[in-house]
Amino acid sequence: MKKYLLPSIKLTALLIVLLAGIYPLFIAAVAKMAPGKGDGVTVMHHGKVVGFANVGQKFTEDKYFWGRPSAVDYNATGSGGSNKGPSNPDYLKIVEERIDTFLVHNPAIKREDIPAELVTASGSGLDPHLSPAGAYAQVARVAKTRGIPAAQVQQLVAANTKVPLFGLFGPATVNVLQLNMALDDLK
Repeated sequence: MKKYLLPSIKLTALLIVLLAGIYPLFIAAVAKMAPGKGDGVTVMHHGKVVGFANVGQKFTEDKYFWGRPSAVDYNATGSGGSNKGPSNPDYLKIVEERIDTFLVHNPAIKREDIPAELVTASGSGLDPHLSPAGAYAQVARVAKTRGIPAAQVQQLVAANTKVPLFGLFGPATVNVLQLNMALDDLK
C-alpha cells in the first residue's frame, strides 16, 4: 500500500498546483491581452454604455429589430437554454406563441417564411446575432414604424452584415444591437 500511496499523494499535489494554480493564472494573463481585458467588451453609443458586444439584448418595440428569443430572458448570469426538446408540448406552445406574436407585428410575412431563429431560443439564451434572413424578415415593420423607405433599412442591414471569415468559415451574421444603434443614428 505504501508503494502506491506516496506516488498518489505526489501526483495529486502536482495536479493541484498545475490545474488549480498555474493554469488559471495563465488563462487570466491571456484574457488580459484580449479586447476588454477579460471583462467583456462594452458597447458605447453617444458616450453611454448600452450593452456588451457578445450578449444579446431584449428589443420589443416595433421600431427596432428583434433579436433571437432567450430562454433566460437575456440574463447573462444564468446563461442557458430551456432544455426542452422539439417534441415537448410546452416548448411547442411557446414557439407557437412566438410565431403568433411575430405575425401580429409583421403582417407582411407569411408563417412559412419566418426564419426559425426568430421563434426559437439559442443554446446560451444570449445570442446577439441574427442571420441576414432574420433581419430582412423584419425590414417592413421597422421601415413602416420609423416612416423611412424599406430600401434604406435594407441597405442598413446589408451594411451591418458580417460575412464569413475568408468567405468560408461560419455563417453571415448581423449583430442586432449594432444594427439598432445604426437605426437610431439615421436622421
